[in-house]
Amino acid sequence: MHSIRFATPADTPVILKFIRALAEYEKLSHECHADEESLRQHLFGPKPYAEVLLIEEGGQAHGFALFFHNFSTFLAKPGIYLEDLFVDPAQRGKGYGKALLVKLAEITLERGCGRLEWSVLDWNQPSIDFYLSLGARPMDEWTIYRVDGAALDKLGSPA
Repeated sequence: MHSIRFATPADTPVILKFIRALAEYEKLSHECHADEESLRQHLFGPKPYAEVLLIEEGGQAHGFALFFHNFSTFLAKPGIYLEDLFVDPAQRGKGYGKALLVKLAEITLERGCGRLEWSVLDWNQPSIDFYLSLGARPMDEWTIYRVDGAALDKLGSPA
């Protein structure tokens, strides 16, 4: 039987392992610069920016969900944004992904949040089908924009 728990600082190496495996799965390893020190600081330091759930069976972690709070001005309520959900490919098909999402939905409701949302790569049809089966709906009318790297430096630096 599996169990789900909140990660602790001691879990930082396994979180990093899952992040690197996810980057490889998404063909984005070249963009993955995560390291244990940064994860430990930002997940478990004086001002945590995100939380992590781990799903385990037999004392072994098989997947994770990393999430943080956002806020809906229209609902005037906090929400939860699922940044990443990953289950070890060798462990897929055992219900771990669904269990993590169910737990995250429970946390969303317990905390009085108005919504749970996430992004998915448009080529990832197995995940899209899975999310649709759970009642998720695509927000096709929205386009994500990002400013990072040199563009962020330029935008955020005094002229």
